[in-house]
Amino acid sequence: MVEAATGPVADPARGARPIDRIGLAMRASHLLALLLLAGCLVFALVAWRTGDVFYLRLATEALIFAGLALSVDILLGYTGLLSLGQALYFGLGAYMSAVLLRSGWSFAGVMAAVLLGATVVSFLGGLIVSRVRGVYFALITFGMAQVAAKAVYNTRELGASDGLIGVPIVKIALGFTTVSSDSPIGFFLFVLGFMVLLYLALSYLLDTPFGRILIAIRSNERRVPFLGYQPQRARLCAYVAAGIVAALSGALYPMLRGFVSPELMSFTTSGNAVITVVTGGAGTLVGALYGSVILTALRSVIGSWTSHHLIVIGLIFMAVVIFFPRGLIGVIRARLESWLVRRRTR
Repeated sequence: MVEAATGPVADPARGARPIDRIGLAMRASHLLALLLLAGCLVFALVAWRTGDVFYLRLATEALIFAGLALSVDILLGYTGLLSLGQALYFGLGAYMSAVLLRSGWSFAGVMAAVLLGATVVSFLGGLIVSRVRGVYFALITFGMAQVAAKAVYNTRELGASDGLIGVPIVKIALGFTTVSSDSPIGFFLFVLGFMVLLYLALSYLLDTPFGRILIAIRSNERRVPFLGYQPQRARLCAYVAAGIVAALSGALYPMLRGFVSPELMSFTTSGNAVITVVTGGAGTLVGALYGSVILTALRSVIGSWTSHHLIVIGLIFMAVVIFFPRGLIGVIRARLESWLVRRRTR
């Protein structure tokens, strides 16, 4: 079996049916996502039985930042656009959520407002950044995030450099039950379910013709117009989708921690998201989830051993880039794809 970079392939000698390479990769990602979901449920059960609150809260935070990593992967992994400013939308969602919750809004109202606000802001930002590519795209996204972070930092009504504290406990009505944000196990399971829904929605979106256009843009943008599509519009739509995902994930942060700060919009937050995606595997989607869990666990474990944990994590990241350019999950997914091909061609 000879596999192409994209599109269906077949083995003439075997007379096998064409295999959709992209669809096969997505199925492999789904299997890895199911494995991660099972691991999270086992972790939740063990933490619940042992009464461990710290690690439940830490795992919940890892899942929330996994949403930010998903937004980066839409741009970097699928469209080939390096954004250094996705923290802008994560922070936007967090601050909108904190302000509205302090004003007495319900969970549903907050998420609807964040969705609308993120759509408008990311569309306006997308009109600017979709006109450029490469290093210019990275620099403009970085600049917009820095401007927003500095504006929040100097706005007294938003808590300035101290951020906003005193975010109230949220009651999330799910129809059959109610989840409280101060319940470690309940909120962890809710955030896990929320991230599963985000992953499924993005998987569906990226497995449509629109997703194939994004992959074509990443591979060779100059040829896309010959297929009858406008790359600039596709990049704009990808940027808006990424902004919405980041903002909705950020909206959950103040519900978990009870406060927000300008650091959520900083370059460090955006940079960590990029590192997360590259470590897990850009263009795999599920790699963003695994990457967030892996890096959060490493920071916690190594941080308990030494105060220089960032040096260790930096060395690990360099090793991954050098020896596993596809990312840790990217390597595993490639082998899983080969196994699926062998099963199909038997």
